[in-house]
Amino acid sequence: MNDMLPILCVRASHEVLPGKTLPELCEIQHAVLESAGRSIIATDVNGTVIYLNRAAQHLLGYSWDEVVGHQVAAIFHLEDEVRERAQLLSAELQSDIAPGFEVFVARLARAGCDENDWTYVRKDGSRLPVTLSVSALHDGRGQLIGYVGVASDISDRQRREQDLQIAALAFDSQAAIMVTDAEQRILRVNPAFTTLTGYTAEEAVGRIPSMLKSGRQDADFYRKMWLSLSTTGHWQGEIWNRRKCGGIYPEWLTISEVRDECGRLTHYVSTFSDITDLKLAESEIHSLAFYDPLTALPNRRLLLNRLGQARVTSKRSQQFGALLIIDLDHFKKLNDTLGHDIGDRLLIEVARRLKHCVREGDTAARQGGDEFIVMLENLGLEAAGAAVQAEAVAEKLRLELNKPYVVAGDVENFHSASIGISLFCGHDKTTEALLKQADIALYKAKDAGRNMIRFFDNEMQTALDARAQLESQLHQALTRNELLLYVQPQLDPQRRLVGAEALLRWRMPDGKMVPPGDFIPLAEETGLIVAIGNWVLDTACARLKCWADNPLAADLYIAVNVSARQFRQPDFVEQVCLALAKHEVDPACLKLELTESLLLDHVDGVVAKMQALRRIGVRFSLDDFGTGYASLSYLKRFPFEQLKVDRSFIRDIAVDPDDAAIVRAIIAMGNALRLSVVAEGVETEAQLDYLLLHGCTRFQGFLLGRPVSFADFEHSLQTGALVPAAGRAAD
Repeated sequence: MNDMLPILCVRASHEVLPGKTLPELCEIQHAVLESAGRSIIATDVNGTVIYLNRAAQHLLGYSWDEVVGHQVAAIFHLEDEVRERAQLLSAELQSDIAPGFEVFVARLARAGCDENDWTYVRKDGSRLPVTLSVSALHDGRGQLIGYVGVASDISDRQRREQDLQIAALAFDSQAAIMVTDAEQRILRVNPAFTTLTGYTAEEAVGRIPSMLKSGRQDADFYRKMWLSLSTTGHWQGEIWNRRKCGGIYPEWLTISEVRDECGRLTHYVSTFSDITDLKLAESEIHSLAFYDPLTALPNRRLLLNRLGQARVTSKRSQQFGALLIIDLDHFKKLNDTLGHDIGDRLLIEVARRLKHCVREGDTAARQGGDEFIVMLENLGLEAAGAAVQAEAVAEKLRLELNKPYVVAGDVENFHSASIGISLFCGHDKTTEALLKQADIALYKAKDAGRNMIRFFDNEMQTALDARAQLESQLHQALTRNELLLYVQPQLDPQRRLVGAEALLRWRMPDGKMVPPGDFIPLAEETGLIVAIGNWVLDTACARLKCWADNPLAADLYIAVNVSARQFRQPDFVEQVCLALAKHEVDPACLKLELTESLLLDHVDGVVAKMQALRRIGVRFSLDDFGTGYASLSYLKRFPFEQLKVDRSFIRDIAVDPDDAAIVRAIIAMGNALRLSVVAEGVETEAQLDYLLLHGCTRFQGFLLGRPVSFADFEHSLQTGALVPAAGRAAD
């Protein structure tokens, strides 16, 4: 290291300190440099580091050996910062300054020293702002022999400057700021203070903040505020103040103590802002969160909140309450025929009548759509008496809602309402159970003919429990192989077999058969019908594969019922194709039966799926024709090959002229559209004769064959009990 000392010695042309040799002088200078508090780095004329003192090593984290002999700009300077400084110097000096060591010394030709702020990069990667002063080093003859840079850490200075800038910006912010002394005399306010309060700085300085008091908060409020301030050093909260003009407004106020280094209180700084708009927004948000925007009644969320409180109160008082669910009868029909605007007016009027009928303290709420809920409290200590009161209110509501509505011009509309009631006392049942029971009672009211009132009772609960148990068992029926597929033959006019309809059956572990009418609607409601439907498709295709190897069954088709929910699955077409491919089945042997309700929504999507399956050979039958929304327009649009006349028309065909006329019309329409017509539910020879007489081409029913297992069906083929038509029958 001492080899580098001579170049740093300040040499006179021939003078040396009295009594000191040159080497001794260099040692003194080295000691001075090493003990200096600032970072000192020396380079040769090319920018190669030849010396750095202890302060520089400590500041940068580099040792002597890691720096000496390296270019200074490449070690602890930011490349972008060096490049930016080179561009500025090039413009300033009208000369091309390279982004390297030259940026540190370019100005030294004009001035003996160049001082700038830089960013040092320490060895650990951290960054440090410094002021770097660079000077040229000359020998005794005035020849340039290198450069020396002295750097000072300016982190504290920058922080102070930033703090001052932030404070200045904060003081000029949109929030009102007020600074007082320890005796609460106002010393300074910002422009936002004047904007908010109306007081100028000249009017406010020297006064105390109580000039803004509105009088809305009492002495106890201010006592607690100052107690918190003296205890914690700050306070914040909502307060009402008065403007210079006399107007009162809500504000959010924050007060902080300022203490000196000795801990003495010197100032208070208060910031506050007008929260009038915020409180209005809060009120609006509360309204949106807890009230129905159309009717202004409490919504379901607020109802549940109040119901929870009512149950707590009921538990203490032991008084009964009641929940009434009210549903407008045939509201959808009004919406569809007169439009949603008229429907909304009707709902608003219903809400008005409900509020008029209930007592103060009771709650009328809108649950959604055309369904409303009324909660009654304090109905007495006896269930029977409470039921009488609840029924009286329900009847009052029913009669009021039955009155005519004038919602479209001068035309009167009449609408009835069905009401379900469930009583409660304390926590005898959960909120969910209470709502469900009232809903079940509503269903019973509608089932009884609408415009009725029904209470939830134990029989309903028993039915509910049975349904829940059946649902639980149905979830396991597939995995336990309890589901079966039966088939019922379909015959032509010569009573020859042309195909069969697959019918789902469920045999419980104890051997008991569950009626399809009990579990299929349940499967629809729970969504299990999708998995069950895919199983039916796969099973039917597996049997078709077996039939293809049997000459007696090779030309037969199987008709499979497809639920609306299953058909609407995005991958329905892929599921059908997968089942056909898996079992190598001729698609023409598979017939899918769809109901009319499926055709009412998303028509384009339904047509696209049907056409995709028709292209590979799958055929379609329209099931239960005549019971829904039959229309020639969709028969023309959808690719059906077959219509099935619902059994309800066939049953009385021989005795009911209306049913007979409907069946004749369906057969004639099917024949005109080149669609085969299947009559299901044929149970008597008289029915069969009538259908044959009027041109029906396919028949299904107990008269011709009951639903049986695949094994029994195939046995009937072998024994000749069922005779297949010659060749595949055309539909």
